[in-house]
Amino acid sequence: MTKKAIILSAGQGKRLLPLTEQRPKCLLPLGGRTILEWQLAALAANGIRDVVVVTGFRAEAVEAVIRARPDDGLMVRPLHNPFFQVADNIGSCFVARFEMADSDFVLLNGDTLFHPDLFARARAQASAPITVTVNRKDRYDGDDMKVRLDGTRLTAIGKTLPPEQCHAESIGLLFFSGEGGRIFIEALDQIIRRNDGLTRWYLSVIDELAAKTTIGTADIQGHEWCEVDYPKDLPAADRLATRLWVEQLWASGDSAPLCSHIP
Repeated sequence: MTKKAIILSAGQGKRLLPLTEQRPKCLLPLGGRTILEWQLAALAANGIRDVVVVTGFRAEAVEAVIRARPDDGLMVRPLHNPFFQVADNIGSCFVARFEMADSDFVLLNGDTLFHPDLFARARAQASAPITVTVNRKDRYDGDDMKVRLDGTRLTAIGKTLPPEQCHAESIGLLFFSGEGGRIFIEALDQIIRRNDGLTRWYLSVIDELAAKTTIGTADIQGHEWCEVDYPKDLPAADRLATRLWVEQLWASGDSAPLCSHIP
């Protein structure tokens, strides 16, 4: 069972300005915790024990949140990406590639808020060396990371795919097992060397791999999640975080605030 997670949290989140003027997107407060803290709680609830957080913008603020965490058995380590201003998230994956080489792991976007049950359902379906977690809905727009499928196999992924030819969207949660990490690292190294390599999303690596290896999918339709990209996303994200907060209070019988540190 996967025990390691890598969270890509280097970005500022400029589409959320002015909220992210002095704090990275992963530290936006929602329902009593930062996005990062909610992610860590969901991972811990699913038995993850080792988490690497790739930092960039205001790295010191993210590191302060990590240092302020309670001693709950979850080991969280920051890993700084000094190239976050000149590279897209493929750069964060490149910086973290050595963390991907030694074990099975889950790769998570730093702006995805999700219920712990969603993670459990996705992991239960992760049988391929690389598995992309997807959600289905009635229609897709230009900002969705759209996915084309052949059964449960991913055949293409990208924002520019024609919506009418797509079947799902990626939620930014990927599982790597067996040879999956090695395959991904090798393709990542090849793509980042290209003239446009630094401007790529890391999921473009998955798109190219889909033509020559099996990329599986895990369908979490019906489970709660939210990607925080724009101010319009915040109300839904806050409602989900508040529900998670209430669930935890009921489970623990505690009434103390959940936030350990919001800079």
